[in-house]
Parts: sequence; structure tokens; C-alpha cells
Amino acid sequence: MNIATPKPNRVNGVDVDALMEAIDQITADPAKGKVEFRVKSAWKGQTRSEHVVDSYKLGGETVLRRFAIQADEPLELCGENTAANPQELLMSALNACMMVGYVAGCAVRGIKLEKLEVETEGALDLRGFLGLDENVPPGYTAIQVKVKIKGDGTAAQFREIHETVLKTSPNYFNFTKPIAVDAKLAIG
Repeated sequence: MNIATPKPNRVNGVDVDALMEAIDQITADPAKGKVEFRVKSAWKGQTRSEHVVDSYKLGGETVLRRFAIQADEPLELCGENTAANPQELLMSALNACMMVGYVAGCAVRGIKLEKLEVETEGALDLRGFLGLDENVPPGYTAIQVKVKIKGDGTAAQFREIHETVLKTSPNYFNFTKPIAVDAKLAIG
């Protein structure tokens, strides 16, 4: 007798059954949806830095993981050009977060993707960063995001998913709404 093990319902590599189960669990117990992330950063000389992820909390449970992310500045901005700079990492974080939303949104609707690209760009004025002109902001006043998506969904479905991503992406939210930041200094 051969008993077949059911294969996970995967669309675009996403286990849709597991995603739906997580949604059901969080709906039944909102505490299971609380997620806490943290990153510890250390200077590595010149403009280089390393940012380490060692765990996160999901529903009050600590989940161990280990990743190191490098950052540097281009040669023209006094760096060694060994890694993406903080602005490129910031845009990467926005793009990656939005991309998860598009992939998951398509997966739960059974839409198979052929292509998904998110391109972000923006300009800032170094006079603000360098403190040369107090009227010049040190960061972006606007950025542009372009999403290219192709798959077996309809244009209406892709527009609906796009609107959902703009409403639910944590990093899109973080880019478009002020965040309270409590920055403390410890000397020594």
C-alpha cells in the first residue's frame, strides 16, 4: 500500500497553506502576530560597517538566525566601495518588503508570476548631510518606486494587489509615515 504524502500548495515558491494557517492563527490570537526585529551594527573602519541579525521574536518566542550585512560608501564619498551604502540598503529594504507583498498577494490568489521587479530611486543633497545649509534636508524629500509585474493574473488583479501592498507593506508604511525614534547615546 502506497500512501502519498500531500505536497504543499505552492505558488511562486510560497507555501499557501502555511500562509493561510498563519493568518488563521493570528486572527484567532492577535498576540501571535507580534514581531520584533533588531540589528546590531559595528564600525569596521573608514566608512565600513557590519550589521548583524542574530534573532527576532514572533508571538513572544525568540527565533535564532544569523546574518551579517555589510555597508560602505562609494570611493567618491570617502569609502572603499566594498558594499552597498546606507541609502542603497534603505531602498533595498523597501523594495524587498514590497516584493514579499506582491509575491504573497499573487500566491494566495493562485496567480503565477513570470516577472517581478521593484526599482526605487531618489536624490538627496549632500549639503544637508554635511551640515552646510540648514535649509537643505539631510534626506529624501521624495522617492520614486516603479513596479514591473507579469504573470497569469489580470490587470485588475495586479492593480488590486498593488493597492493592497501600498496599504500593508511595513516598509512602505515606514517610508510614508513618520516613525518615532528614541535615539540614546552611551559613552564609553
